[in-house]
Amino acid sequence: MIVVTAPTGNIGSQVLAHLLDSGEPLRVVARDPSKLPAETRRRVEVIEGSHSQQDVVLRAFDGADRVFWLVPGDPRAASAEAAYVDFARPGCDAMQRCGVKQVVGISALGRGWPKEAGHVTATLKMDDLVASTGVAYRALACSSLMENLLRQVVPIRDQGVFFCSSPADFKLPFCATRDAAALSARLLLDRSWSGVEAIPMMGPEDLSGNDMARIMTEVLGKPVRCQEIGTEDLRKTMLGRGASAGMAQAMVEMFVAKNEGMDHLVARPAPNPAPTGFRQWCEMLLKPVVEA
Repeated sequence: MIVVTAPTGNIGSQVLAHLLDSGEPLRVVARDPSKLPAETRRRVEVIEGSHSQQDVVLRAFDGADRVFWLVPGDPRAASAEAAYVDFARPGCDAMQRCGVKQVVGISALGRGWPKEAGHVTATLKMDDLVASTGVAYRALACSSLMENLLRQVVPIRDQGVFFCSSPADFKLPFCATRDAAALSARLLLDRSWSGVEAIPMMGPEDLSGNDMARIMTEVLGKPVRCQEIGTEDLRKTMLGRGASAGMAQAMVEMFVAKNEGMDHLVARPAPNPAPTGFRQWCEMLLKPVVEA
């Protein structure tokens, strides 16, 4: 039995799509099962509720040997540690009590960074908590997700601009959620692996904001530029959108760490489990959304 958490989210829904025709019994944990397609609901067992709740995860993990673990973003949590580590405690307890064997989780690059890094620091603490249960664990250490740009479709479409909190010429790795989902599904269908390992998820090349603007301009056929914003402006934007002070601070700390080189601590793996390039992603996802 495979359990998929966050099955209606961007990554979880793609993981579930990969697994539906595998022949494996599937169970999902969904706060709002109505968000699942009707055909999917007919093919999986649904546990309604949040996987932060002990009664929910105990029911969900009962009889399961493999779990896809993803903590949904919560900008209103008191802190990043509350959003990730505290959220995960009931699930980790249930993994132990129910005898789960393998867990695949969505994590972040940054292991070994010596300073506070907000969301990344909390995510890595969550990884340690999962690993402490004794399960075999694969943490997909994602660089910044290309899909985050979809939050800026309106300014890209209407003003030809997107905003970034790194210097416009500073190169960083990015990855597409489709690659994280595909690898997660492959791992969940493979019972042979054991131990604890982080797998860096870094697209085929590092890109600056200016690089991304050039590629978007070429793919969209209209001028697009990158507008750098400072971390304090980022904080104000988050607070204005309803984020807690703790989560706004966590976002600032994460970007400060990225801008100081945190994402360059590890080399891009070979073969690369995140092969989708930014141009391909723009053609597949960004362009259709901008033109819709």
